[in-house]
Amino acid sequence: MAARYGMGIKRLADYFRGPAPAPAPRGVAFAGDYASWAAAERECTGYSSSVILERTCASLLKVKHGEAVYERDSVLFDRPEYAFPAISGLLRAALLSGGRLSVVDVGGSLGSTYFQLRRFLRAATVLEWSVVEQAAHVQCGREHFEDHELRFYETIDECVARHQPNVLLLSGVLQCLPDPYGALADFLRHRPRHVIVDRTPFLASDRDRLTVQTVPEWIYPATYPAWFLSETKFAGMFAEAGYEIVADFDGADTVSLPDESSYFKGFIYERAEP
Repeated sequence: MAARYGMGIKRLADYFRGPAPAPAPRGVAFAGDYASWAAAERECTGYSSSVILERTCASLLKVKHGEAVYERDSVLFDRPEYAFPAISGLLRAALLSGGRLSVVDVGGSLGSTYFQLRRFLRAATVLEWSVVEQAAHVQCGREHFEDHELRFYETIDECVARHQPNVLLLSGVLQCLPDPYGALADFLRHRPRHVIVDRTPFLASDRDRLTVQTVPEWIYPATYPAWFLSETKFAGMFAEAGYEIVADFDGADTVSLPDESSYFKGFIYERAEP
């Protein structure tokens, strides 16, 4: 597919190689090998803790008002960290759609990726960025961040009905869902032409493993379940749904599993034409 559009290579990301992978934030750790989501969840505070939303909102308001340049997981940075493989996939999608870029960003917080990449994305003729999130995030997003480009929805069905997005972005979200493969199948049933997957962890042993992720208090005090996935099973779902891989790339995250080799990875997919 890449050659079809003149790239001549599979690993599109090699042309947009960003900085060397950044280490995981100090103190973030993954541990355990749980038999079920319920078993892992019993040992966690969860994703819906109000402190996560409060700290993320406060940080992103500083980005919005020009007091900081970049936010990730509520942490502010004084210099941007650009996800160039994702940028290349987004701009490629816009180019193949006559300049239109309509993104559904599942699990996109309060628009963190939008604010990180917007200076590049405004090269698109039409730009729509829709975040699908938990109800509390949607309420906060609509109150403090929503505008003519950025919108917030509680379900992907609601978003698709309003915007007909041509890009599905799954960045750091599949591992946070109770049933990542079931959720992926549900997302792909909407048949977006382009899918970009980023910040997703896999096991070198090519199996699924459910862990508990611990976030240190200097970010926000939280623990929650987190999957490490089988890349073979993951790729098979895209192939079965009729998608071809345009590029894959190394993730910018590192992991700290104490007893098993793992890695983060990203992908750019395109739905195969009949």
